[in-house]
Amino acid sequence: MKFIRLFNTISVNDVPLVGGKNASLGEMLQTLKKNHISVPDGFATTADAYWQFIKENNLEGIFVLLKKVDKKNLSSIASKIRKNILKASLPKELEEEILSSYHNLSKHYKVKEADVAVRSSATAEDLPSASFAGQHESFLNIKGEKELLEACVKCYASLFTDRAIVYRIEKGFDHTKIALSIGIQKMVRSDKAGSGVIFTLDTESGFKDVVTINAGFGLGENVVQGVIIPDEYQVYKPFIGKKNLTPIIEKSLGNKNLKLIYSSTKNPTKNIKTTKKQQGSFVLNDHEILTLAAWAKAIEDHYQKPMDIEWAKDGITNKLFIVQARPETVQSRVKPAFYQSFVLKEKKAPILTGLSIGESITTGKVQIIKSIKEIGKFKKGSILVTSNTTPDWMPIMKIANGIITDHGGRTSHAAIVSRELNIPAIVGTNVATSQLKNEEMITLSCAEGDTGYIYKGALKFQVSEEDLSKLPKINTHLMINVASPTAAFKWWQLPVKGIGLARMEFIIDNMIKIHPMALVHFEKVKNPVIRQKILKLTHSYRNKSEYFIDILSRSIAKIAASQYPYDVVVRLSDFKTNEYASLIGGEYFESAEENPMLGFRGASRYYNVKYKDAFRLECLALKRAREHFGFDNIIVMVPFCRTLDEADKVLSLMAENGLERGQNKLQVYVMCEIPSNVILAEKFAEKFDGFSIGSNDLTQLVLGIDRDSSELASLFDERNEALKIAIKDLINKAHLKKCKVGICGQAPSTYPDFAKFLIDENIDSISLNPDSVIGVIKKLSSIKE
Repeated sequence: MKFIRLFNTISVNDVPLVGGKNASLGEMLQTLKKNHISVPDGFATTADAYWQFIKENNLEGIFVLLKKVDKKNLSSIASKIRKNILKASLPKELEEEILSSYHNLSKHYKVKEADVAVRSSATAEDLPSASFAGQHESFLNIKGEKELLEACVKCYASLFTDRAIVYRIEKGFDHTKIALSIGIQKMVRSDKAGSGVIFTLDTESGFKDVVTINAGFGLGENVVQGVIIPDEYQVYKPFIGKKNLTPIIEKSLGNKNLKLIYSSTKNPTKNIKTTKKQQGSFVLNDHEILTLAAWAKAIEDHYQKPMDIEWAKDGITNKLFIVQARPETVQSRVKPAFYQSFVLKEKKAPILTGLSIGESITTGKVQIIKSIKEIGKFKKGSILVTSNTTPDWMPIMKIANGIITDHGGRTSHAAIVSRELNIPAIVGTNVATSQLKNEEMITLSCAEGDTGYIYKGALKFQVSEEDLSKLPKINTHLMINVASPTAAFKWWQLPVKGIGLARMEFIIDNMIKIHPMALVHFEKVKNPVIRQKILKLTHSYRNKSEYFIDILSRSIAKIAASQYPYDVVVRLSDFKTNEYASLIGGEYFESAEENPMLGFRGASRYYNVKYKDAFRLECLALKRAREHFGFDNIIVMVPFCRTLDEADKVLSLMAENGLERGQNKLQVYVMCEIPSNVILAEKFAEKFDGFSIGSNDLTQLVLGIDRDSSELASLFDERNEALKIAIKDLINKAHLKKCKVGICGQAPSTYPDFAKFLIDENIDSISLNPDSVIGVIKKLSSIKE
């Protein structure tokens, strides 16, 4: 055929002929069969077909019009061009070839008239420097000769939407050199199942060792356009395919309140509401998540670059398919040596939250735009607030200081474009358009981890930039302290090796939210309001204990993934009684204490009947993170262990629950934060593999100062001579027993001279707050180590 190429006859070398989308589909069909990757079959029109269409319909004048385009006349010229194209007819020979190929495709799938997706594929599309994401139209559930030919003409017209014209001008593409190929691909009946997108990295941080999957019910446009908040799954890439491992380190449930399905009306598709059961269920099971992740990894390996992929599940056959693949164009272009960080200098209670996109902070006045018809009113530098965006919104997205949407997930249109434009965005707030007010000054912060925060007023913030490749080299083994699983990915580029303190409390407080004993003994919770809160949070789990184990294990695994294979020291829970009591249901299991700081905390809780059942859940979560997910770099640390007898009790209980020191390479550390840990260091060293100095508590107990007392704050100093003698003594005793010593307290981050003291005493590692790593490296390099 002259104007048609079957997918199985084209490859990635044919981008000038059939565009990026179609070339990629052909490439996958031809080369990735060995990886058992399923791609729906189809065919593509060529660039020559487009030029023939232009020639036979005498449309060359459109390029003269395009030379006259400016901001004022863009819409009128673009509209005129599209009207002329939509009046035109396909060349007879092209029309015959399209229909012949369509009939052959229908026969291949054993149907009279195949339902197909008709997609635009520009010949300069999906290049590493330009995504062309959503610039041109796609038409779903097209069936029959007439509808197919009409959709093809509409694809040609979509080359001249306002957004596509502006995008080409900005990217430096010559209108006369860009052709459009049309891909006609058999539809996957995902309207009866689900679909979504995949990125072969973490879309926010650029961390390259994960596959990120978003999923919604129905056809994929709702996920791509950000109409819904989709499910999100992350899989640790290096463990994909490893026997007996299930490295799904994140499973976040989206609201998925709508699904796009086939329609028998004039419009081939329509949105309907999902059921409550669907909203509370994951779109994909673990096997499907791992299958898609393995396919994504194979596609990335083939192309040798991070990829942006679309997938669909057929609800009739229950089979998975890849329907598009193109290079990822944002994080893959970021220079890894360049590091930029944003820090709020003020703190207020947020007025709204959502999913953070990017890692920066901005301020501006709210401007709510509810319809595409209103975008001409948008003022440059405002914060765009809307329900969700589509490619037509590009002109104002480019001039916004930030973007906030009611709907959408991390792979929605608003999220993808904001990353490409390097503009912070918060998506999936649900209520931004109804709760924020026009002209209201706000601060939009995406620098605080997974959650994006919106604050009233213009808060002060600091921006620091650093070329990591130019940092001085030091000999000290540096690690970082981490609490948030999502924030762990943010720091992957820092020149550190491992995590010296991963705090379990953040996960329990911010993600689990429920007192673990209220999950184990739900029958003791009598308040109907509290019971309802617990039931709502745990509704998608087979039992309430599994809710705790699942969230905690995946969160720990995600933290461990950020530094694998380096050591990640996870501290067992160390809430005080008042902090435990503030968890949902906590009031039924905690008693008031005069001094919680020195009370029922740390190791003393684990073997006590009041908490023993909950400690079992902590152990099972750690065991799962190490053995089921595969992160054997996790070291378990026991906090606030007062006596040797207490150490024996905790170690014995850990072993009973599958965490036996020495088995499966498990190391167990103990916090050194009590004078008894120093005085009996040699004996503690016989029971544990390492010490981690908690400088705050050790200072409190050596100097007899309440660390929370403002009256005594001037006396609280980790550099006190008594502390230095205690630390020196600990290091010497531990090293005699061949036991490691690190420090995870605040002091080395705050006082470089204290860090120098630790180095002089041959400490094995220093764990710092991430935002202080660069400063400490610089200061230590100026001091002879």
